Amino acid sequence: MIEILQGPATRVDVEAELDRLAARYRSAGGAGLQMLTLLGSRAENLLDRLPKPVRAGLTGATEQALVAAMRTANRSRRAVPDQKPWVNTAVTTAMGAAGGFGGLPSALLELPATTTVLLRAIQGVAAEHGFDPAAASVQFDCIRVFGSAGPMADDDGTDLAFVSLRLTLSGNAMQRLIATVAPRLATVLGQKLAAQTVPVLGAVAGATTNYVFTGYYQQVAQVHFGLRRLAIEADLPHRELSERLARRLGRQLA
Repeated sequence: MIEILQGPATRVDVEAELDRLAARYRSAGGAGLQMLTLLGSRAENLLDRLPKPVRAGLTGATEQALVAAMRTANRSRRAVPDQKPWVNTAVTTAMGAAGGFGGLPSALLELPATTTVLLRAIQGVAAEHGFDPAAASVQFDCIRVFGSAGPMADDDGTDLAFVSLRLTLSGNAMQRLIATVAPRLATVLGQKLAAQTVPVLGAVAGATTNYVFTGYYQQVAQVHFGLRRLAIEADLPHRELSERLARRLGRQLA
């Protein structure tokens, strides 16, 4: 069970909240996709820009980045408070510009740092909804947010399947989850890396993709933890609420 910091509200308008979450979900990637289109490359072709050794190592590198990012993000919470969404976006946008300026070598160095900031932003959303980011179950859910399709991937509904994913918090559950999420996230992050290798436009590409990524994952986190909070406040099964949200979006849960 997810640990929560605050007591549940006594009354909640379930239908209105589901409508709000559906609207937030729909808006998560729309404008960002238009911005990425301005870079002049189709997302599905971006990975071809990467050297073969980089493409081959993306999944393993992503798993390591997620583990390291979770460790760093948790430690940083003791010293650095959660920031407002626009601050997170400004920081990652600047990091993306710096990473893209130097091409692939600097982009590879920037990627783990950006992943950590994104994870901190997701943890901040969890705390905003009353959940304790230090709780193992909440850390588990923060990684699950990364299981969403991402703003540079086709949305086939599997991100909502992650919302309803049920894995017990025992043994190697976190490692299993990271291994499940990593290949999907590796594709998305690989597209980001590829965008940053575009000559001259690398800094613009890095800033733009990070801007979109940060907004997207913060929005998805709002939906994810908003649904968790609603289940507690309304005293309704999370699975039922997930299905009702999916129907609003015309999706099918796996």
